[in-house]
Amino acid sequence: MAASQAHIRPQPHPRVHRRTVLTSSNVAPGADPAAKGPEIVIYTTLICPYCVAAKNFLKSKGQSWTEIRIDLDPAQREIMMARARRTSVPQIFIGETHVGGYDDMIALHRAGGLEPLLSPQ
Repeated sequence: MAASQAHIRPQPHPRVHRRTVLTSSNVAPGADPAAKGPEIVIYTTLICPYCVAAKNFLKSKGQSWTEIRIDLDPAQREIMMARARRTSVPQIFIGETHVGGYDDMIALHRAGGLEPLLSPQ
């Protein structure tokens, strides 16, 4: 590897389906912006593979969400632990309903309980 290439880092991919506490919300492609469902909040960290899987699943459902990175803001970790009574990530909330983590969300989906939570009220 050439010395000039040793310090080049790839740029992160743009994030179009989520927002962190520092950016604005985006609507997933194909989603009807007029059909607004409940707010989805996902507490995550940068290096969490289950967080990525949860966001990819919600993206496949045409959902938008608010992402709160607890590794960037320790106060948000405390808020997450108080809301979820869990310390692991992701922690997913649909409206005021605590869904749990990725595995919990998938189990709820397979049982037919996720879609009613995602439907506009």
